[in-house]
Amino acid sequence: MKRYQYYKVVAATPSVAIGDPQKNVQAMLDLCTRVPQDTQLIVFPELCITGYTCQDLFYEDILLRQAQQGLSHFLEAMPDQMAAFVGLPVQIQNKLYNAAAFCFDHHVLGFQLKTYIPSYNEFYETRWFTSGKNCPVDTMNWQGEIVPVSNGLVFYDTTTQACIGAELCEDLWVTIPVSSKLALAGANILCNLSASNDTIAKDVYRHQLVVDQSARTYSGYVYASAGPQESTSDLVFSGHDLICENGTVLAERNYLDAKDFIVGEIDIQNVMNDRIHFKTSMEDEVHDVKTITYASKPIHTIALHRTYDAYPFVPNDSEQRIHRCQNILNIQAQGLATRLSKIHCEHVVIGISGGLDSTLALLVCERAFQLCQYDPKNIHAISMPGFGTSVRTKTNADQLIDLLHASKETISIGDAVHQHFRDIHHDPKIMDITYENSQARERTQILMDLANQYNGIVIGTGDLSELALGWCTYNGDHMSMYAVNVSVPKTLVRYIVETRALQAQKEGQNALHDVLMDICDTPVSPELLPLDASGKIAQKTEEVLGSYDLHDFFLYHLLRHHEQPEKIFDLCVQAFPTIDKKTIKNGLLTFYRRFFAQQFKRNCMPDGVKVGSICLSPRGDLRMPSDASRDLWLQQVEAIDIE
Repeated sequence: MKRYQYYKVVAATPSVAIGDPQKNVQAMLDLCTRVPQDTQLIVFPELCITGYTCQDLFYEDILLRQAQQGLSHFLEAMPDQMAAFVGLPVQIQNKLYNAAAFCFDHHVLGFQLKTYIPSYNEFYETRWFTSGKNCPVDTMNWQGEIVPVSNGLVFYDTTTQACIGAELCEDLWVTIPVSSKLALAGANILCNLSASNDTIAKDVYRHQLVVDQSARTYSGYVYASAGPQESTSDLVFSGHDLICENGTVLAERNYLDAKDFIVGEIDIQNVMNDRIHFKTSMEDEVHDVKTITYASKPIHTIALHRTYDAYPFVPNDSEQRIHRCQNILNIQAQGLATRLSKIHCEHVVIGISGGLDSTLALLVCERAFQLCQYDPKNIHAISMPGFGTSVRTKTNADQLIDLLHASKETISIGDAVHQHFRDIHHDPKIMDITYENSQARERTQILMDLANQYNGIVIGTGDLSELALGWCTYNGDHMSMYAVNVSVPKTLVRYIVETRALQAQKEGQNALHDVLMDICDTPVSPELLPLDASGKIAQKTEEVLGSYDLHDFFLYHLLRHHEQPEKIFDLCVQAFPTIDKKTIKNGLLTFYRRFFAQQFKRNCMPDGVKVGSICLSPRGDLRMPSDASRDLWLQQVEAIDIE
C-alpha cells in the first residue's frame, strides 16, 4: 500500500560471540540481508559489537580497537539508505562509555551515550563505564570525521519526518527515563539498546514498561535486547524484542522464538496527531538535546506487516471483551445513578422498541436503580407501536420489561400520527421523511409528557454511531433528558447486551437470556415504514446507510487518529478483505456526507456519560461548526481509484 507516513523498523537480536567483534559484526550484517528490503531503521542490542558480558575484557585495548574496526566494517557493508543503532564501547579521553552509534548510509551521525550506569544485584557496569552525563566533550574525531557525542542526541530525517532517539537499557528503568527527555525534544521514534536478563516475571514487567513508555510519550518504541548467547555464568539474557506505538504492541519476541528479529511499521502521522491533540504531555521544554538532520531517499510504497482490526471498538479476546462490556455497562449505570441522585429523581421514562439500543438503555436503568436502591417499578418502560412495529420486536419488548420488573405501558401512536398528518395536510400514502419523523416526534412527545406526570426524566437510547451519522430525528429520538448510550458504538452495543445475557444464564435466568439473545439477532431498524407482506421488518437501517461495521471503522480512524479519507479507505480494504472496494468507497462517501451535514444535531445533544476514547459531545471531545465544508474530504474520496 501507499507509505503515507509509515516508518518501517526492525528490532534484532543477532547471535553473539563474546569478545569477538568480527564475528558479531558479520552476524549483524547477515541479519541486515534478511530483513525486509524497505526497512528504514534496525536496532541492535546494547554492546552488540563486543557482547554485553565481556566484563574485565572491556579493559583490554585489543578488544576496544577491534570494536572500532568492527563498527567501521559494519558501516562499509551495511545496506544503502538504512539507518541502524549499534551498541559498542567508546573511549573518550580517559574514560569508557557505553554507546549507541547511529549509522546511516555508511556514516556515523552521532554517538548516544548511556546515562544511567547500574551497579546493583547482578549489574556492575560502573566498574567499566562512565555516565554519559559526565562526558567532557560534545564531539569526537572518529575515522577522520567530527561526530557529535552526548547523552542527548536525536536524529531527524527530513524526508520521512522520523525523529529518532535512543536510550540504553537502564535509561528506561529510572524515574525519569532518558527517552522522555528525547521525546520532549521531538523524538517520535524511541529506541532502546538493551541487555536485559530473564528472571521470573521480569518479562511481564519489561513488556509493560515499554508499552507504557510508548503511551506516555506518544511515540513509536523499538526495544532490542541481548539474547541467550551472552555469558551464562550467572544469567540468561532475554532476547526480548518489542515494537510498540502509542501503547499498542505491534510485534514482540523472546529467546524461545526461532526468528531473531521482528518488524513493525510506526505510523508517524498518528504519533504526531496525538501529540498535537494531547499537547499537555509535550509542553515542557528541553535545551540539552542536539538534533542532527539527514535525508533519506523517498520510498513510495510499503509492504505492511502490521494489521488493523476491523472492529476497533470491540476486543477480539472474548474474556477481554466481556470485561470491557461489563465495565461499560457499569460506567453508564453509575453516570445515570449519580444524575438521579443529584437531582433527587426516583422515576425514569424510557421508550422500548425491542431493538438493541433501547434494550441496552433499559439494562442501564436496571443497574442504575440497583445502585440507587430504587424500586424498579419506577422505571416506566413505554412500548409505542407504530406503522412498522413487528410482532417479534413488540413481543421481545414486553417480555424484557416484565423480566426486569419495570412498569410496562403500551401506547399506540397510530391515531395520533394520522391526526397530525391531517393537521399538516400530509398524505399518509407518501412515505417520505415527514412520514417517518412524525412518528419519532410523537413518541418523544409521549415520553416527555409522561416524564412530567411521573416527575421523572426521559432516558435517551440513541448510540454513538447513530449520532455520528445523524440517524436520528431532530427533536425526536435525538432528544432526551439523559442519554446513556451516546458514546457506545453500534458494533459494541450488541456485545454489551450479549454479555448481560450470559450473566443472566449463569444466574439461572434463562428466559431473560433467551429474549436478550433474540434481540441481538434482530435486524437493526427504526421500524418507521410498514412491514412487508409476511409481517417482517421491511426497513433495515444498514440497507440505507451501509454497514455499521464500516461506519464504526471510519469513525474510529477519523476521530481517534484524524486520518485522511484516502488512508482510511486503504486501511479498510485491508481490514475487510471480503468487502469489495466499491462498497467501501460508497460507504465512505455516505459517512462523510452525513458526518458533516448532521453536526447541528450533535451541537445540541443532551447530557450523556463518556465511556470510551471517542465521544461526540460538543461539551467534551468534538467542537465542530455545523456549517463546515465537507468538500476537501469528499473530493479525496471521489478521487480514489477502485479499479
